[in-house]
Formats: sequence, structure tokens, C-alpha cells
Amino acid sequence: MNLHEYQAKELLKKYNVPVQEGYACSSVQEAEEAYRKIKTDTGSKFAVIKAQIHAGGRGKGTIKETGINGVKVAKSLEEVEEFAKAMLGGTLVTVQTGPAGKTVNKIFIAQDMYYDGPSERQEFYLSILLDRSKGQNVIMYSTEGGMSIEDVAHETPEKIFKEWVHPSGRLLGFQARKIAFNLGLSGAAFKNCVKFVTNLYDAYVGLDCSMLEINPLFKAADDKIIAVDCKMNIDDNAMIRHADLASLRDVTEEDPTEVEAGKYNLNFVKLDGNVGCMVNGAGLAMATMDMIKLSGGEPANFLDVGGTANAQTVEAGFKIIMKDPAVKAILINIFGGIVRCDRVAAGVIEAYKNLGNIQIPIIVRLQGTNAEEAKKLIDESGLKVESAILLSEAADLVKKAVA
Repeated sequence: MNLHEYQAKELLKKYNVPVQEGYACSSVQEAEEAYRKIKTDTGSKFAVIKAQIHAGGRGKGTIKETGINGVKVAKSLEEVEEFAKAMLGGTLVTVQTGPAGKTVNKIFIAQDMYYDGPSERQEFYLSILLDRSKGQNVIMYSTEGGMSIEDVAHETPEKIFKEWVHPSGRLLGFQARKIAFNLGLSGAAFKNCVKFVTNLYDAYVGLDCSMLEINPLFKAADDKIIAVDCKMNIDDNAMIRHADLASLRDVTEEDPTEVEAGKYNLNFVKLDGNVGCMVNGAGLAMATMDMIKLSGGEPANFLDVGGTANAQTVEAGFKIIMKDPAVKAILINIFGGIVRCDRVAAGVIEAYKNLGNIQIPIIVRLQGTNAEEAKKLIDESGLKVESAILLSEAADLVKKAVA
């Protein structure tokens, strides 16, 4: 589950991780009130206006309708009003959203961190994620903060450091000190960084994050270490332990078809192809997608109905696939092991009847438990469905359908 910046920062504060304070706003009036509070609390007339979407690169991204960037610094109440109007309801396009962009429903009005002080300000990069090759969590950090870590890896790979931590234990003191040392910190900033990294790692483990990124990790002019931005992903498989966080999910940021599929416990991922797939089992689904591609088509989705599929879930999957106007054919490829083929056939028939006249070819390959009964159901249904026994036969029918 992805979180917005303002949501992630609230969670970090519970672990005593210093963050850039601010207020999430969904209207211009709320933004103006947030600016007044920040001005009163900090004594500064500067505030940062940040569009809230589930994507990186917001500062360099552009609102389609107004042409302004997704992150702006306001110097007055009038500029806050101007930027809020230009962002809210607009479509923000960044390197991570693609040309379609994402709608900005909220903005974050945050305090300015570039206040004066006795030391030099610095920006760092720090993230925590699982290194699957080692089976350990890894803290990846760099002195080159405020920019894409991919660019740093490409241009100056020697400036990227890594520290591995076994998931069964905490971040050790010498490791936190090593990170602060490699960032070139000393004195109060060094001590603050050690505390920051230790608490941040506790948050990563405690919240069951799959990724936690701070960019920039900021050293203010008074040597405070602060999370100015935060991207947080929480492992969906761990949500059973975090029922209190379920309300933070923003389904407006997700693909509507994937959200609908989740209601039926279907494993669905939207793709850009022209052949819809309905398969049981992730391995067979991957093989089916490869087969479609080799036959000259492009898979329009990944859809695994799982081992507990019934007529209702199959019908739901069928309807979800049919909502994609790019789909020119549908391939249903079921190996009946746990799930019975006749259940799948019943779901296909029911969905076909409920959806009415379907103009695109439907190819069905059912093998395994109750395959004969399933074939009989489809043959006697009167539906315009082409059946196949071998995967190669299904491939030929797909090739013919997309030709």
C-alpha cells in the first residue's frame, strides 16, 4: 500500500523521526489557513506547496492545465492562493506517472527548511528496502540528496553507500554511526543523524514497510536532521497486523479495475496489450502471457483467478477484462487442479449472458478436473466460444483472432 507524503510523515513522527511539518489541504481555503498557522509558528513568510500524488519527480513535474510544477515555494498568502488554485484538481505529469498523469486531490503546505543558522545546509539521500539477493534489509544512502538516485548511480556510483541489517535484529549503534560518518557529518549533526537513522529503521520494521525513502534527508542550518520528503510503501501481506492503517489507502490513486478486482480477491494487473487473459495460477499466467506474445498479440492484463475460484469470481474477472476497450480477444486458460473446470465454465457462461452480445472472440482452454463436464457445458450453451485442448491450439486461435 502506497502512502502520500503527509500520511507517511505522520507515521514517522510516532517513531520520533523529525519531519518537515505541514498541513494536508484539499481546498484553497484550507491552504490559506495552513499558511497562516505556519507563518505564526515559524515566523517565516515562506512556505512550500507540494502536490500529493503517488509518484516521484513532483518538483520537476508539470500540471497539465496550468503549466506550473508540482512543488512551489510561496512567499505570501496571495502566492499560496495562486499555487493552490493551479494545483488542486489539476493533472500532474512526472517521469513516474507517464503522459496520463495523476489528479491532484490534496496539497501539502509545509514549513520552509532553509532558515538561517550557524552551519551549512546539506541535502542527503537515504532509503531502506529489502535486498532479496542477500535476504537482508539494506540502508542505501548518499551525499547527493535532492536528485534522482538513478542519476547518482549512473553518474557517480562511488557516492552511493549501503549498510545491510539482518531482519531479525535492530540497526546496531556502530552501523548508525558509520552512516553519519560516511555522510561527512560531525558534532551535533552527527549525533542527530545517528538518532534519526536508528528511529527511521525502527519505523521501517515496525510498520512492515517494503520501501521507505527520504529524499532529501536535510541537515538544517542549526544541525537538525529532518525528513523533508518521504515515500513509504507498506507490505500488503502485513496489513493484517495494521488494521489501523487501512483507512490511509487512497484508491483514487490506483487503477480502478485493479481496485475492483481486489474486492473479489482476484490478482489483476492492467497492461497495455490487446488480448485479455484469465488464468488460474501465477506460473500458468506468465506462460500464457508469453504464449500470447509469441503468437503476435500483446497481453492486456495479468489475471489470476486463484485456486478458490467460483462462478461469481470468474464472472467478475470476465467483466473487468471486458471494460478495457483495447481488448480484441479473450483467452481463458484453466488447468483444473484445485479449481474445477466446470466452475470456470459456469462463470464464463453466466458472464456471457449478463454482458449480452459480445463482439470479440473468446478462446477457452480447460484441462484437468472436470474438464469434460466443462466442455459439455460450453458446447451446449450456444455461445460463440472457440475451445482448445492443447496450449499450441489456443496459441493458433489467438494468432488468428488478433490478425
